[in-house]
Amino acid sequence: MRHTVIYKTSEHFTLEADYYETSNPNAPVVVFIHGGGLLWGTKEELNNEMIELYTKNGYGVFSINYRLAPETKLPDILVDVQDALHWIELEGPKQFSIDPKKMAVVGSSAGGFLALCTGTFKNKPRAIVSFYGYGDISADWATSPNNFYRQKDLVTKEMTKHIITDDVSTEASVEERFLLYLYARQTGEWIQEVTGINPTINKEELLKLSPIHNVTKDYPPTLLLHGTNDVDVPYLQSVFMRAALIKENVKAKLITIPNGEHSFDKDFHNPVVQNALREALDFLHVHLAD
Repeated sequence: MRHTVIYKTSEHFTLEADYYETSNPNAPVVVFIHGGGLLWGTKEELNNEMIELYTKNGYGVFSINYRLAPETKLPDILVDVQDALHWIELEGPKQFSIDPKKMAVVGSSAGGFLALCTGTFKNKPRAIVSFYGYGDISADWATSPNNFYRQKDLVTKEMTKHIITDDVSTEASVEERFLLYLYARQTGEWIQEVTGINPTINKEELLKLSPIHNVTKDYPPTLLLHGTNDVDVPYLQSVFMRAALIKENVKAKLITIPNGEHSFDKDFHNPVVQNALREALDFLHVHLAD
């Protein structure tokens, strides 16, 4: 059963989360963060197969919205994620039979990046799972034109002007926003669009927002899943993130999907994907146990 809650309000926006309950009382919690290049997405992107995978294995699941770029910049998006975790910790047990002390944050793509960022928060989750996420937004892969996207019809800035508004956006479809993402990846302007930071002038500020450069020994155990044929987020982003974690003696594991593309988990019934998801559940069981 789904319950929608409001975890944050202001004069200009309201942020919601969907809670999917499990029959397990005092359940450990999975917080899911959707992807979309930080430009689009919605809490409803968590599909029924993944919801059932978690809930049938005893996890209560929160899928959260957050403010979207470029109207809202990354530092404020990270505040939204912090506020969501804080609400779940304080208010969640009053409404649902959960144990927020046993919390894992799971995200895909940009959501995987945000999940990895939670490991740098003062109040950290017990575990992190990143599906084809990234740890470094200061690197060339993110700040330079993307060769894969440049092979597509080139988008002009004029073609994207109608997409950006003065209003705060908390949900958007890929159809509404993908043209802006395509333009930003073709020109190398993506990171400046989502952060408001010029990578050439202010790389130090991007390093502060990149979890790979902010790993400490108390960073949570982390599982990374990534396909080797990912043309959107390089597989090496997960390789490098794992190396940074291990260097600090943080428990870290990388599950490689041979020839896997971006969003490989949408091929839910593929045996390779099923094996990876079983490993992900094992990881959660180990790190969210008493």
